[in-house]
Amino acid sequence: MRKKALKALPFSYYYWPVVFLAVVGLADSVYLSVSHYRVYTDMAYKSFCAISKAINCDTISQSPYSIFLNLPVPVWGIIGYAFLLLCLAVVARPKNGAIRLWPIVFWVCLVFSVYSIVLALISTYLIGSYCIMCIVSYGVNLALLFYAWIVHRRFSGAGLLEDTRKDLLYLWKTRGRSLAVVLVFCLAAGSAWYFFPAYWRLQPPRYAGSIATGLTGGGHPWIGSKNPVLEIIEFADYQCFQCKKMHFFLRELVAAHPEKIRLTHKHYPMDHQFNPIVKQAFHVGSGKMALLAIYAASQGKFWEMNDVLYGVAGRKGAIEIKELAQKVGIDSKELALAMKNPKVRYLLNRDIILGNQLAITGTPTFVINNKIYTGHIPPEVFKDIIP
Repeated sequence: MRKKALKALPFSYYYWPVVFLAVVGLADSVYLSVSHYRVYTDMAYKSFCAISKAINCDTISQSPYSIFLNLPVPVWGIIGYAFLLLCLAVVARPKNGAIRLWPIVFWVCLVFSVYSIVLALISTYLIGSYCIMCIVSYGVNLALLFYAWIVHRRFSGAGLLEDTRKDLLYLWKTRGRSLAVVLVFCLAAGSAWYFFPAYWRLQPPRYAGSIATGLTGGGHPWIGSKNPVLEIIEFADYQCFQCKKMHFFLRELVAAHPEKIRLTHKHYPMDHQFNPIVKQAFHVGSGKMALLAIYAASQGKFWEMNDVLYGVAGRKGAIEIKELAQKVGIDSKELALAMKNPKVRYLLNRDIILGNQLAITGTPTFVINNKIYTGHIPPEVFKDIIP
């Protein structure tokens, strides 16, 4: 008995799932773009998938790999999915039983998928953390590639390269309309690239000589008011992104209220080579950076060194002592020797021991009026300072 031939599904059964996936990818990129922005600008922000060290979208956003060609990676995702949807609008209806431009769609999706693999490798081997919403985009891109391949197989009898050649000829014949659409899109994407604000380049307010600085009786550097209404003691780590973000926020606050607020700095590197509560390799190098800052404080250059260290933290490659010394204005040989200076090491150990006694397990941590706050400071703390 003959088997009944299977009836092929119509074009719409293939087309709309591709559109749906592209819209999902676009929505995912929009969410990741907003999350990336808030990581750098919202002091209290924490994404829903900042679950652990291994699963943490914020860690991905904080890494230098989240920026590509001067734009956040998810913004490139928005541009890419918008271009794909533009292509899909053109191929919405098959003509004379054949389809146009699906090989082009396939190559676009292939680029998306290869880029997803590259990002996954970066997350695995360079960052050591994964983003749930990024993984969603990887799945979307691979599904788009599969659908584009299936559509070509279903509606074309020729090979992929041959159909690509035909599509390029078709685009050339209709170049007036095609080029107009592409130019408008490129102009919009180029404008976004050129005018996009570099909010991820966190910069401290310019150090002003009019703002008082000094050392406490215990030798800890402070900036702000000599007789403060509110004193904020920060325990910070130079390799901690949230420390950098909160410190710059507090520096701006001190600059706005120099007669009311004092910021006092204490070192608490979450470096396993220095801090006994850290059992595995973490924030490697932050202990040595703290030693450099302590020496700079002895030369009256703490706040200058502090800003430079936060600026180079997270940068690819080794930190050059000579570069730091030149930027701060101290002797590079003496700065290099500071890391082996017993007195400097004692001062760092003193801060770490104090942090251990306060049961501090993460940075930044703030001590204000004998109360401890981890991560950020609640707005009500400033109610008597900021109207």
